[in-house]
Amino acid sequence: MKFIDEAKIAVFAGKGGNGSASFRREKFVPRGGPDGGDGGRGGSVIVVADRNINTLIDFRYTRAYRARPGEGGRGADCNGKGADDIVLRMPVGTVITDLLSDEILADLAVDGQRVVIAKGGKGGLGNLHFKSSTNRAPRQTTQGEEGEERELKLELKVLADVGLLGMPNAGKSTFIRAVSAARPKVADYPFTTLAPNLGVVRVDIDKSFVIADIPGIIEGAADGAGLGHRFLRHLARTRLLLHIVDIAPFDENSDPVHEAHAIVEELRKYDETLYDKPRWLVLNKIDRLDEATRADTIAKFISDYGWTGPVYTISALTGTGCKELTFAIMAHVDATRALEHQAEDAAGTTTAVDTTPASIPEYRPETE
Repeated sequence: MKFIDEAKIAVFAGKGGNGSASFRREKFVPRGGPDGGDGGRGGSVIVVADRNINTLIDFRYTRAYRARPGEGGRGADCNGKGADDIVLRMPVGTVITDLLSDEILADLAVDGQRVVIAKGGKGGLGNLHFKSSTNRAPRQTTQGEEGEERELKLELKVLADVGLLGMPNAGKSTFIRAVSAARPKVADYPFTTLAPNLGVVRVDIDKSFVIADIPGIIEGAADGAGLGHRFLRHLARTRLLLHIVDIAPFDENSDPVHEAHAIVEELRKYDETLYDKPRWLVLNKIDRLDEATRADTIAKFISDYGWTGPVYTISALTGTGCKELTFAIMAHVDATRALEHQAEDAAGTTTAVDTTPASIPEYRPETE
């Protein structure tokens, strides 16, 4: 199935039914009085988060959704029937924005979450509501209200604990294949990954986290170059970013230090919040370095890059260092989740928490 993470649709809630102006007319019942019923409620448009859906492709082909109007009221104090609501199922992680006002109407972050995105109109009142001691035969009614109409922008932001950053061919897809059951395409040319891939990494019986791989980012991505800028939004919900660097590129003219700086700069241009997320440096393809000079090459890169944060050296192809990295990630994710829960319990809302490496305990699995 083609991965679609953006769509624009229009939704139209149903109009409420009109109230009825009717009078009771039966044999032997003179002056029966008003008996006009109320109109029915118009149908609403409701969105529901569904974890079994992972793309917005359905909303690329059907652009307008209209709920039915409510029925009008009738005599004999009969109210009109309310219209059925329209339920639109969307992937967990979908953000719904009003195109005209840019207001975020819903953020479907939890499976089963329901939001009324366009409310149906109320039904009108029948003349039965207007009778009084001085108005025995009212002919007043009210019309049903119009339903809400909206033009919406849908954006899917995948839900993952860890996001992978890196240039094309840095080894991100190979890494996610090495640590999870995901099987993204791997090849020896740039932009092999054309859509985000998710993998579940299990480090113990009841310990796991979700990792997201997006297309590689190149210099100028924030201005529209390459593919990665289209998918940077998928890193917005992550708790940790892994910056994967090819420490031993095939191209002799390639400069890993310059490329590493370029990735971080593009991240800063795109979104300061994303730039401020906890970020670890992962030096990949160490199997291609000469063992005698490997330590010196790594130390020189770190010095030239000016990096002071956590550094991990791995070979995604052979699996070297991957196990230790996943244990460290699990410890970080567990600690971050616990701090988030504490903040929510204390304040009732999600609050920024300290996720610096010093605040994260080391994770060790119970079983090997």
